[in-house]
Amino acid sequence: MTSAMFNDPRNIRIEDYNYPLPQEKIALHPLAVRDACKLLVYNGCTISDHIFSEIPTLLPKACMLVCNNTRVINARLRFNKATGALIEIFCLEPASPADYAQAFATRCKCSWHCLIGNAKKWKEGMLSMTVDTMAGRTILTAERMEQPPAVDNSRVIMFSWDNDAVTFSDIISAVGEIPIPPYLNRRSEDSDRTDYQTVYSQIDGSVAAPTAGLHFTPTLLGEIERKGIDIRELTLHVGAGTFRPVKSECIGDHDMHSEFIAVPRDIITDIACAIAERKKIVAVGTTSVRTLESLYHIGRLIIEGRWKGEVPQWTAYGALTEPSAAEALEAVVKWLVDTGADTLMAHTRIIIAPGYKYRVVGGMITNFHQPQSTLLLLVSAFIGEGWRKVYTHALNEGYRFLSYGDACYFEP
Repeated sequence: MTSAMFNDPRNIRIEDYNYPLPQEKIALHPLAVRDACKLLVYNGCTISDHIFSEIPTLLPKACMLVCNNTRVINARLRFNKATGALIEIFCLEPASPADYAQAFATRCKCSWHCLIGNAKKWKEGMLSMTVDTMAGRTILTAERMEQPPAVDNSRVIMFSWDNDAVTFSDIISAVGEIPIPPYLNRRSEDSDRTDYQTVYSQIDGSVAAPTAGLHFTPTLLGEIERKGIDIRELTLHVGAGTFRPVKSECIGDHDMHSEFIAVPRDIITDIACAIAERKKIVAVGTTSVRTLESLYHIGRLIIEGRWKGEVPQWTAYGALTEPSAAEALEAVVKWLVDTGADTLMAHTRIIIAPGYKYRVVGGMITNFHQPQSTLLLLVSAFIGEGWRKVYTHALNEGYRFLSYGDACYFEP
């Protein structure tokens, strides 16, 4: 029996990861200067207060910074029925074609897994709207497919339009709204189209931003590189499930959402080499953390002959083997070479909670997370019970919380 099996977190009570978060502590907008926010640094023993622009001097020289280059899409579409009822369609991930790039490039029709707002007012028939895009005008229609709703209550919606010069990307760029977090309790604004994107965002697909990356500026990234720190990018498309609260008493009854990851083979090789050279891997944001740790378990499952395209929720807590991080990543690279793939494309449902053993990530830049959330569990798995001291200090010292708030750097 492996040591991991003694650390199964399924009996953890989510109420033990609660803390008081007054509404006034939640940042509704970011600061005008991205890297002017506060930065709390915790090394496992002591807390120190900084400004985010100091991060180049705080990172160890022998490290690699890994960022998530996903880009938030204008995922929220609002249709008005002839009766005047407003129906909101929130695009989560493509159904057909299932590939993100292909879905955005489609002409005339595509289908998506979507959440529907005010669904009781739309029981049958099609919704439509006129859309003026850079490629021309078109009539967009939405039709609810026959399949029953999924576990997350999403349904498959078929979108079709009558101008084959227009892509689905053109449509959501023209009329879609950026889906800011629900806890901000406000409509999205024009400023959110820029504010809610990292400066290095490239790959369309997320419905929420990897918010730790919002603090970086091109100048700051240049300073980090001039210090000799390597910066690498990977992709995890953040799903709406990141905001879904844990409603079960114990986290063993919580169904973790699945998210798409894509990591080029050469990036995996670079990370494996950095680990072999004993460089610390510093993840920017919990999405980068989930991707990096998923890479380890994908490699482990490949070694065990059990890889099926998605990292199961609890696989980390019942491992049959325990390869080193370098061995696991090298197994992923070999598998990609053998299959003729340049990029690993997979899904992950991994849940990281106290009891989890970090294999790849040695440092973490992140924001302050919601009480009783899976993201707070992930942080607690990294810094232990010190999370309580960190969050109490942040509340007492006027830090701004959640997506548009201040940042932390953890290096236990």
